[in-house]
Amino acid sequence: MTDPLLTELLDVALEAARRAGALLRDGRPDDLAVAMTKSSAIDVVTEMDIAAEKLITSFLAEHRPQDGLLGEEGAAAPGTSGIRWVIDPLDGTVNYLYGLPTWAVSIAAERDGEAVVGVVDAPMRGETYRAVLGGGAYAGDRRLAVRPSPALDQTLLGTGFGYVQSRRAHQADVAQRVIPLVRDIRRGGSAAIDLCDVAAGRLDAYYERGLNPWDLAAGALIAREAGALTGGRPGEPASGELTLAASPGLFQPLQKLLEELGAWHD
Repeated sequence: MTDPLLTELLDVALEAARRAGALLRDGRPDDLAVAMTKSSAIDVVTEMDIAAEKLITSFLAEHRPQDGLLGEEGAAAPGTSGIRWVIDPLDGTVNYLYGLPTWAVSIAAERDGEAVVGVVDAPMRGETYRAVLGGGAYAGDRRLAVRPSPALDQTLLGTGFGYVQSRRAHQADVAQRVIPLVRDIRRGGSAAIDLCDVAAGRLDAYYERGLNPWDLAAGALIAREAGALTGGRPGEPASGELTLAASPGLFQPLQKLLEELGAWHD
Protein backbone atom coordinates (compact mmCIF):
# COMPACT_ATOMS: atom_id res chain seq x y z
CA MET A 1 0.00 0.00 0.00
CA THR A 2 1.29 3.45 -0.91
CA ASP A 3 2.08 5.68 2.05
CA PRO A 4 -0.04 8.85 1.59
CA LEU A 5 2.64 10.94 3.30
CA LEU A 6 5.32 9.79 0.88
CA THR A 7 3.01 10.48 -2.05
CA GLU A 8 2.46 14.00 -0.74
CA LEU A 9 6.18 14.58 -0.17
CA LEU A 10 6.99 13.37 -3.68
CA ASP A 11 4.39 15.65 -5.24
CA VAL A 12 5.74 18.63 -3.28
CA ALA A 13 9.34 17.83 -4.21
CA LEU A 14 8.51 17.39 -7.89
CA GLU A 15 6.68 20.72 -8.09
CA ALA A 16 9.35 22.62 -6.15
CA ALA A 17 12.10 21.16 -8.33
CA ARG A 18 10.16 21.87 -11.51
CA ARG A 19 9.65 25.51 -10.57
CA ALA A 20 13.27 26.00 -9.54
CA GLY A 21 14.52 24.26 -12.69
CA ALA A 22 12.38 26.49 -14.87
CA LEU A 23 13.65 29.58 -13.08
CA LEU A 24 17.24 28.53 -13.59
CA ARG A 25 16.74 27.52 -17.22
CA ASP A 26 14.66 30.50 -18.32
CA GLY A 27 15.94 33.19 -15.96
CA ARG A 28 19.69 32.84 -16.42
CA PRO A 29 21.02 36.32 -17.24
CA ASP A 30 23.51 36.70 -20.07
CA ASP A 31 25.85 38.57 -17.71
CA LEU A 32 25.62 36.00 -14.90
CA ALA A 33 28.42 36.59 -12.42
CA VAL A 34 29.73 35.13 -9.18
CA ALA A 35 27.83 36.48 -6.16
CA MET A 36 30.17 35.01 -3.52
CA THR A 37 32.64 32.20 -2.90
CA LYS A 38 32.72 29.50 -0.22
CA SER A 39 35.59 27.08 0.47
CA SER A 40 37.94 28.69 -2.05
CA ALA A 41 38.04 31.32 -4.80
CA ILE A 42 36.81 28.74 -7.33
CA ASP A 43 33.95 27.40 -5.17
CA VAL A 44 31.33 29.83 -6.40
CA VAL A 45 27.74 30.86 -5.74
CA THR A 46 25.71 32.83 -8.26
CA GLU A 47 22.67 35.02 -7.76
CA MET A 48 20.65 32.22 -9.37
CA ASP A 49 21.68 29.67 -6.71
CA ILE A 50 20.31 32.05 -4.10
CA ALA A 51 17.13 32.81 -6.06
CA ALA A 52 16.41 29.11 -6.65
CA GLU A 53 16.85 28.24 -2.97
CA LYS A 54 14.54 31.09 -1.97
CA LEU A 55 11.92 29.82 -4.41
CA ILE A 56 12.14 26.27 -3.05
CA THR A 57 12.10 27.23 0.62
CA SER A 58 9.16 29.58 0.09
CA PHE A 59 7.23 26.82 -1.67
CA LEU A 60 7.99 24.35 1.11
CA ALA A 61 7.03 26.88 3.79
CA GLU A 62 3.67 27.30 2.07
CA HIS A 63 2.92 23.60 1.62
CA ARG A 64 4.82 21.93 4.51
CA PRO A 65 5.30 24.64 7.17
CA GLN A 66 6.12 22.26 10.03
CA ASP A 67 9.00 20.55 8.24
CA GLY A 68 12.71 21.17 8.78
CA LEU A 69 15.10 22.47 6.13
CA LEU A 70 18.76 22.11 5.23
CA GLY A 71 19.88 24.00 2.12
CA GLU A 72 23.26 24.54 0.51
CA GLU A 73 22.91 28.31 0.44
CA GLY A 74 22.07 28.67 4.11
CA ALA A 75 18.46 27.63 4.61
CA ALA A 76 18.16 25.86 7.96
CA ALA A 77 15.22 25.19 10.27
CA PRO A 78 14.66 22.36 12.77
CA GLY A 79 10.96 21.72 12.09
CA THR A 80 8.54 19.79 14.30
CA SER A 81 7.08 17.14 11.96
CA GLY A 82 9.95 14.65 11.77
CA ILE A 83 10.42 15.53 8.08
CA ARG A 84 13.47 17.46 6.90
CA TRP A 85 14.05 18.73 3.37
CA VAL A 86 17.64 18.60 2.10
CA ILE A 87 18.04 21.01 -0.80
CA ASP A 88 20.68 21.76 -3.39
CA PRO A 89 19.05 24.48 -5.48
CA LEU A 90 21.75 24.31 -8.17
CA ASP A 91 24.09 21.33 -8.22
CA GLY A 92 26.75 22.01 -10.82
CA THR A 93 27.07 25.75 -10.32
CA VAL A 94 30.34 26.07 -12.26
CA ASN A 95 28.76 24.26 -15.22
CA TYR A 96 25.81 26.64 -15.00
CA LEU A 97 28.08 29.68 -14.76
CA TYR A 98 29.86 28.64 -17.96
CA GLY A 99 26.70 27.68 -19.84
CA LEU A 100 27.36 23.93 -19.73
CA PRO A 101 24.21 21.78 -19.52
CA THR A 102 25.13 19.40 -16.68
CA TRP A 103 23.42 20.95 -13.68
CA ALA A 104 20.35 20.06 -11.64
CA VAL A 105 18.02 20.89 -8.80
CA SER A 106 18.22 18.27 -6.04
CA ILE A 107 15.56 17.91 -3.34
CA ALA A 108 15.26 15.09 -0.80
CA ALA A 109 12.85 14.53 2.07
CA GLU A 110 14.13 12.72 5.13
CA ARG A 111 11.91 11.12 7.75
CA ASP A 112 13.61 10.68 11.12
CA GLY A 113 16.98 11.01 9.41
CA GLU A 114 16.36 8.57 6.53
CA ALA A 115 15.87 9.72 2.94
CA VAL A 116 12.40 8.64 1.84
CA VAL A 117 11.87 10.82 -1.25
CA GLY A 118 14.39 12.09 -3.78
CA VAL A 119 13.96 14.29 -6.86
CA VAL A 120 16.69 15.48 -9.22
CA ASP A 121 15.48 17.79 -11.98
CA ALA A 122 17.91 18.26 -14.88
CA PRO A 123 16.22 20.84 -17.14
CA MET A 124 18.86 20.90 -19.90
CA ARG A 125 18.52 17.13 -20.24
CA GLY A 126 14.74 17.34 -20.17
CA GLU A 127 14.74 14.69 -17.45
CA THR A 128 13.45 14.49 -13.89
CA TYR A 129 14.63 11.58 -11.78
CA ARG A 130 12.63 10.53 -8.74
CA ALA A 131 12.45 7.83 -6.12
CA VAL A 132 10.38 6.91 -3.08
CA LEU A 133 11.85 4.56 -0.50
CA GLY A 134 10.81 1.03 -1.44
CA GLY A 135 9.06 2.18 -4.62
CA GLY A 136 11.80 2.10 -7.26
CA ALA A 137 13.44 4.90 -9.23
CA TYR A 138 12.11 6.57 -12.36
CA ALA A 139 12.89 9.13 -15.03
CA GLY A 140 9.50 10.18 -16.30
CA ASP A 141 7.61 6.92 -16.88
CA ARG A 142 10.80 4.87 -17.34
CA ARG A 143 11.83 2.71 -14.43
CA LEU A 144 15.56 2.97 -13.82
CA ALA A 145 17.91 0.06 -13.29
CA VAL A 146 21.67 -0.14 -12.90
CA ARG A 147 23.72 -1.92 -15.52
CA PRO A 148 24.85 -5.50 -14.90
CA SER A 149 28.07 -5.40 -12.90
CA PRO A 150 31.15 -5.41 -15.14
CA ALA A 151 34.67 -6.46 -14.26
CA LEU A 152 36.67 -3.62 -12.75
CA ASP A 153 38.71 -3.18 -15.93
CA GLN A 154 35.48 -2.71 -17.92
CA THR A 155 34.02 -0.11 -15.57
CA LEU A 156 32.98 3.37 -16.68
CA LEU A 157 33.53 5.36 -13.52
CA GLY A 158 32.33 8.82 -12.58
CA THR A 159 34.05 11.06 -10.06
CA GLY A 160 34.45 14.68 -9.01
CA PHE A 161 37.00 16.99 -7.46
CA GLY A 162 36.79 19.46 -4.60
CA TYR A 163 37.68 23.13 -4.69
CA VAL A 164 40.39 23.24 -2.03
CA GLN A 165 43.83 22.93 -3.64
CA SER A 166 45.28 20.30 -1.31
CA ARG A 167 42.22 18.06 -1.68
CA ARG A 168 42.17 18.46 -5.46
CA ALA A 169 45.81 17.46 -5.68
CA HIS A 170 45.19 14.25 -3.73
CA GLN A 171 42.04 13.47 -5.71
CA ALA A 172 43.97 13.88 -8.95
CA ASP A 173 46.63 11.48 -7.67
CA VAL A 174 43.98 8.87 -6.81
CA ALA A 175 42.32 9.28 -10.22
CA GLN A 176 45.69 8.90 -11.96
CA ARG A 177 46.15 5.54 -10.25
CA VAL A 178 42.57 4.42 -10.93
CA ILE A 179 42.51 5.24 -14.66
CA PRO A 180 44.75 2.34 -15.79
CA LEU A 181 42.53 -0.12 -13.90
CA VAL A 182 39.14 0.81 -15.42
CA ARG A 183 37.58 1.36 -18.84
CA ASP A 184 37.59 5.15 -18.36
CA ILE A 185 36.68 7.97 -15.99
CA ARG A 186 34.12 10.73 -16.46
CA ARG A 187 33.93 14.00 -14.50
CA GLY A 188 30.53 15.60 -15.13
CA GLY A 189 30.53 18.31 -12.48
CA SER A 190 27.23 17.47 -10.74
CA ALA A 191 27.18 14.82 -8.04
CA ALA A 192 23.38 14.59 -8.17
CA ILE A 193 23.43 13.84 -11.90
CA ASP A 194 26.34 11.41 -11.55
CA LEU A 195 24.35 9.42 -8.98
CA CYS A 196 21.32 9.44 -11.27
CA ASP A 197 23.52 8.29 -14.15
CA VAL A 198 24.48 5.26 -12.08
CA ALA A 199 20.77 4.64 -11.54
CA ALA A 200 20.07 5.00 -15.27
CA GLY A 201 22.92 2.71 -16.34
CA ARG A 202 24.93 5.54 -17.91
CA LEU A 203 27.76 4.99 -15.44
CA ASP A 204 28.75 1.73 -13.79
CA ALA A 205 29.86 3.49 -10.62
CA TYR A 206 30.64 6.87 -9.08
CA TYR A 207 32.80 7.98 -6.18
CA GLU A 208 33.78 11.28 -4.62
CA ARG A 209 35.37 12.69 -1.48
CA GLY A 210 33.98 15.82 0.14
CA LEU A 211 30.27 15.74 -0.68
CA ASN A 212 27.77 17.50 1.55
CA PRO A 213 24.36 16.11 2.56
CA TRP A 214 22.57 18.21 -0.07
CA ASP A 215 24.88 16.89 -2.80
CA LEU A 216 23.97 13.26 -2.26
CA ALA A 217 20.68 12.89 -0.36
CA ALA A 218 18.33 12.70 -3.36
CA GLY A 219 20.73 11.11 -5.85
CA ALA A 220 21.87 8.36 -3.49
CA LEU A 221 18.27 7.32 -2.81
CA ILE A 222 17.55 7.27 -6.55
CA ALA A 223 20.65 5.13 -7.14
CA ARG A 224 19.68 2.67 -4.39
CA GLU A 225 16.12 2.37 -5.63
CA ALA A 226 17.53 1.55 -9.09
CA GLY A 227 19.51 -1.34 -7.60
CA ALA A 228 22.84 0.28 -6.74
CA LEU A 229 24.67 -0.10 -3.48
CA THR A 230 25.82 3.11 -1.81
CA GLY A 231 28.23 3.68 1.02
CA GLY A 232 31.50 5.21 2.07
CA ARG A 233 34.54 3.58 3.61
CA PRO A 234 34.06 -0.11 4.49
CA GLY A 235 31.22 -0.44 6.97
CA GLU A 236 30.31 3.24 6.75
CA PRO A 237 27.44 5.07 5.01
CA ALA A 238 28.01 7.55 2.23
CA SER A 239 29.32 10.80 3.68
CA GLY A 240 31.67 13.68 3.14
CA GLU A 241 34.56 11.34 3.86
CA LEU A 242 33.70 9.17 0.85
CA THR A 243 30.62 8.52 -1.27
CA LEU A 244 30.46 5.48 -3.53
CA ALA A 245 27.57 4.19 -5.65
CA ALA A 246 27.92 1.12 -7.83
CA SER A 247 26.09 -1.90 -9.17
CA PRO A 248 26.12 -4.66 -6.55
CA GLY A 249 28.85 -6.87 -7.99
CA LEU A 250 31.16 -3.91 -8.49
CA PHE A 251 30.66 -2.14 -5.18
CA GLN A 252 32.96 -4.16 -2.96
CA PRO A 253 35.93 -4.43 -5.39
CA LEU A 254 35.78 -0.71 -6.07
CA GLN A 255 35.39 0.14 -2.39
CA LYS A 256 38.43 -2.01 -1.60
CA LEU A 257 40.47 -0.31 -4.31
CA LEU A 258 39.52 3.18 -3.13
CA GLU A 259 40.38 2.23 0.45
CA GLU A 260 43.80 0.95 -0.63
CA LEU A 261 44.44 4.15 -2.56
CA GLY A 262 43.36 6.35 0.35
CA ALA A 263 40.61 8.07 -1.62
CA TRP A 264 39.14 9.30 1.66
CA HIS A 265 42.27 11.34 2.53
CA ASP A 266 42.66 15.04 1.82
